[in-house]
Amino acid sequence: MSSSPANSSVRLRDLIHPIVAALISVIVNYGGTFILVFQAAKVAGLSPELTASWVWSVSIGVGVTGLLLSWVAREPIITAWSTPAAAFLVVALATTPYAEAVGAYMISGAAFVLLGVSGYFEKVIRLIPPGVAAGLLAGILLQFGIGAFGGMSVEPTLVGVLIVAYLLLKRFTARYAVVGVLALGLVVLLIQGRFDVSGLGLQFAAPVFTRPEFSLNALLSVALPLFLITLTGQYMPGMLVLRNDGFRTSANPIVALTGLGSLLMAPFGSHAFNIAAITAAICTGKEAHEEPSKRWIAGIAAGVFYILVGIFGVTLAAVFMVFPAAFITTLAGLALLGTLGGSLAGAMVDAKSREAALITFLAAAANITVFGIGGAFWGLLIGLVAYAVLNGRLPRREAGSDAAPTRG
Repeated sequence: MSSSPANSSVRLRDLIHPIVAALISVIVNYGGTFILVFQAAKVAGLSPELTASWVWSVSIGVGVTGLLLSWVAREPIITAWSTPAAAFLVVALATTPYAEAVGAYMISGAAFVLLGVSGYFEKVIRLIPPGVAAGLLAGILLQFGIGAFGGMSVEPTLVGVLIVAYLLLKRFTARYAVVGVLALGLVVLLIQGRFDVSGLGLQFAAPVFTRPEFSLNALLSVALPLFLITLTGQYMPGMLVLRNDGFRTSANPIVALTGLGSLLMAPFGSHAFNIAAITAAICTGKEAHEEPSKRWIAGIAAGVFYILVGIFGVTLAAVFMVFPAAFITTLAGLALLGTLGGSLAGAMVDAKSREAALITFLAAAANITVFGIGGAFWGLLIGLVAYAVLNGRLPRREAGSDAAPTRG
């Protein structure tokens, strides 16, 4: 990892957009997917104390690793818990003793440390043609773009106000469009009486240590699927999000550090955390800051927000989860419109990879799920096969790829 001298000069006005982007990213993460963690905890029969410890461990782990990586690399490296893994655990924890599941979490984390140290993952990432990578990201983001408008059916007033506000702000003060939409959305929710925190009492979370147990059954039924699902569903698209916005940090330290964090936090309940994909795109594009060299601030801010949520355990996580679903999906979709448009444009630039990129886009947007592995992996695999067939060769590392410039 390396930092640029241009990053050393940060003014007060440089902080607003990255911090707001980070806040939106955190809101979308907790409001959109964290319910899976509570569902998995319920299936496992965990006590409120163990559930709070899970929230504490995954939030603190995500916050600390994202903060450290962003600070050292001076790039917006957003980390998050593994959402597809949480969905998998809703089923897996029904038949796996919790102590054995914790042991499986540790094995998976250790495997990611070894993968990061080996350096092989970075070599694979560098082989993926830019057009195919852009098509994959566009396909993943498409559902979020559609979601920005889909809420009109159930929440026409709220969603309509947000969309009109976004368009007007884009027209007259584009830099503050997403900031304004977030602020206006909260005002509308307050007026409607749908965001009431008057009865909220902040309570500190207390980590609870669970002694791990190891078994062959948990290794095969939990650790191995957890590793594969997180690798293909989170790390792969997450790294491509960074590459798509021009950031060139090596994947090796990211995989190794998040894997180490997962290993250390596992006895307190954390299942897995990793580089983020969807929510990272909110912080890596122009909406976070016009200058790419200032977007690392969003990574620091997101880390701080996650740590704050972790300190107060279930309390703050529950606050984010009371936001109406239409508000979350519309906010996420509008914040990602710029990235979605840029990805579509990037996918079509190179005539040699254009059709393969289009196939990648459509396959990823179809969100295929086979053998428990999600759409990002299959979209990428189908796209790479299409690229190889259409070009008569497998993708290969392009000369000078390490020196690719950072772009907005």
